[in-house]
Amino acid sequence: MFRVVVTGLGVITPVGNDIETFWDSLKNGKCGIGKIERFDASRLKVSLDAEVKDFEPKKYYETVQEIRKSDLFMQYAMGAARQAVEQSGILESDLDKERFGVYVGTGIGGINTTIKENNKLNDKGPDFVSPFFVPMMISNMAAGAISIKFEAKGPTLPVVTACATSTHTIGEAFRAIKHGYADVIIAGGAEASINELSMAGFVNCQALNLSDNPEEGSLPFDKRRGGFVMGEGAGMLILEEYEHAKKRGAVILAEVTGYGNTSDAYHITAPDPEGAGACRAIKAAATESGIKDKDHLYINAHGTGTHLNDAMETKAIKKVFGEKAYDIHISSTKSMTGHMMGATGAVEAIASVLALKNGVVPPTINYREKDEECDLNYTPNTAVETDLDYALSTSLGFGGHNACIAFKKYDRNE
Repeated sequence: MFRVVVTGLGVITPVGNDIETFWDSLKNGKCGIGKIERFDASRLKVSLDAEVKDFEPKKYYETVQEIRKSDLFMQYAMGAARQAVEQSGILESDLDKERFGVYVGTGIGGINTTIKENNKLNDKGPDFVSPFFVPMMISNMAAGAISIKFEAKGPTLPVVTACATSTHTIGEAFRAIKHGYADVIIAGGAEASINELSMAGFVNCQALNLSDNPEEGSLPFDKRRGGFVMGEGAGMLILEEYEHAKKRGAVILAEVTGYGNTSDAYHITAPDPEGAGACRAIKAAATESGIKDKDHLYINAHGTGTHLNDAMETKAIKKVFGEKAYDIHISSTKSMTGHMMGATGAVEAIASVLALKNGVVPPTINYREKDEECDLNYTPNTAVETDLDYALSTSLGFGGHNACIAFKKYDRNE
């Protein structure tokens, strides 16, 4: 078995398009939620989303033609991946490209391209559908494009598990390196599904918060919660075998120490209200990590702001940690970023790594009214400075998919 560490990070998010801005926003409780501007939302009941602002794809592509052949979710993925690769310095090392992989997923894929090309089909006929429609639409293409860009010829795998997608990509990449199948893997996820069709679907399955006040849009663990806010973006991590990273003098940001992957086998959208599947995923990651009662722990909760999710996740944390659950630092950064769907797990894993590295727990903002079903420490409204030993990041997706990834603070003296 091999140790696995994190040596690079990259983000495109509603609260910042680089790591420094993103982390500064989280520490200071900056809200990325606002009125829908991407399209005319006058026909919808929902009026809020969490959009990426000031994204410049030209920063990440050599030609305009490449951009035109890439759906927005692919552009977000490429932007975050290039940031992570650059920070890691991995391409400047003696890297065996056949042991260099890409595990990048998405919940929905190129839905904006699908809508655009379907409109062409209906308005003009089949001859006007783009020849690039299929490679821009299919969910594996962010992973494929990143693999091509960096000549990563090792294990390459997209994952599609709804909101748990990119926690699973990180976990599966961790296992691939741990068991010797790769030296380095770019792991993460991307999503760009802010459009009228997606939003209408989520409204009609009663998942979105219908408030028109950005400060009341995403309310994880608050008694007033009424659904999540749609977000978008991408998050990428460079996972690397420890000795490989050490040999090339890489800056190690954290160690990956555990992973849990379970299913509720309960319902297509609702979580198991008792949290049994989530409990098993969290317990698996914590057990593999060897987390003890004396360790200082942070949990970046899935915390969507839906009634069922937050109550269930609270139960799951209590079942795993017992009375210690009340001492754990917990927060939901979705209160700031919205729910970034297939990207959310990776972005929250990055927040967890930064919390460990900097000794700061980001807050759950706009928390006002305590719920008797959610009675743990959710770090309300203000970040907390504290020494941390481990961080867990949980993601729970439609279909009953549960994932939890564990990180340990890196001690270069170990």
